[in-house]
Amino acid sequence: MQLARIAEPDGDWRAAREHLSELARDAASLGVELHGGDLADQAAALAGLMAGRYRYAGDAHDYDAFENANLIRVIERRQGLPVALGILWLHAGRAAGWAIRGINFPGHFLVALEHDAKLVVLDVFAGGRVLDRADLRRMLRRVYGERAELGPNMLGAMDNRDILLRLQTNIRSRLMALGQLQAASDCLADMLRLAPSEALMWQEAAVLHRRLEQVAAALRCYTRFLELAPAGETATRARTAMIELRARLN
Repeated sequence: MQLARIAEPDGDWRAAREHLSELARDAASLGVELHGGDLADQAAALAGLMAGRYRYAGDAHDYDAFENANLIRVIERRQGLPVALGILWLHAGRAAGWAIRGINFPGHFLVALEHDAKLVVLDVFAGGRVLDRADLRRMLRRVYGERAELGPNMLGAMDNRDILLRLQTNIRSRLMALGQLQAASDCLADMLRLAPSEALMWQEAAVLHRRLEQVAAALRCYTRFLELAPAGETATRARTAMIELRARLN
C-alpha cells in the first residue's frame, strides 16, 4: 500500500486501508464457517467473497491501463491486473486461515489453495475460476507456443517480496511505455530497496539514469551491478558504458 501511495499521491489510501480491514474481517468469518471444509469449498467461498460480494474482476477491456497495477486504484475500481488482484485474494485467503500462495505462472499470475499436498489453482482475473492441467497447458502455450508443456516447477510458490516485485515490474513497464522515465527510475529504486542483490535490476537502473543524463547515479548503479555480476558480456558492456560516462565528467 505504501508503494501505491507513492505512485498515486492523491489516492484515498485511508479508504483502501479500511477496505483491506473489511476484507480480512469477512474472510476470517468465512474461515470460521468453513472449518473443516475441503479445498473446493474454500475456493468457492473465496470466489464468492471476492468476485461475488465485492465484484473484483480483471480489466480485460483496458488491460494496460496504469490504474490496473496500483492497489489503491484497483480497490477503488474493483478491477486490475492478475497480480494486483492476486495480492487482494491472498490477503483475504490468509485472513481466513487457509494455505494460499501466489504462483509465478508464465504470462499470468495465479493463486493456489493447498492442503495435504493437494492444490487447487485459481485464476483471479477470471473471478476465481478453478484451472485444471488442460487449462494451464493452454495458457502456457499462448506464451511459449503449441509445443510447450507444463514443467515441474511452474506451480511453485512465490514469496511476498517476489509478488510485490512482479507488481512493481508491471508499473515500471507502463511508466516506460508512457515515456515517464523519471517515474520509472523512481519505481525501480523502490524495487531495489526490496531486492538490493538483484544484479540485473541495478544494470537496468543504470541504463535508465544514463537515458536521463544522470551520470553520477548511472555510475553508482553500474558499480553496484559489477560488484554483483563481475563477469560476462553484460558486465563488459557495463564497463564500456562507465568509461563513456566518466569521460563526460571530465
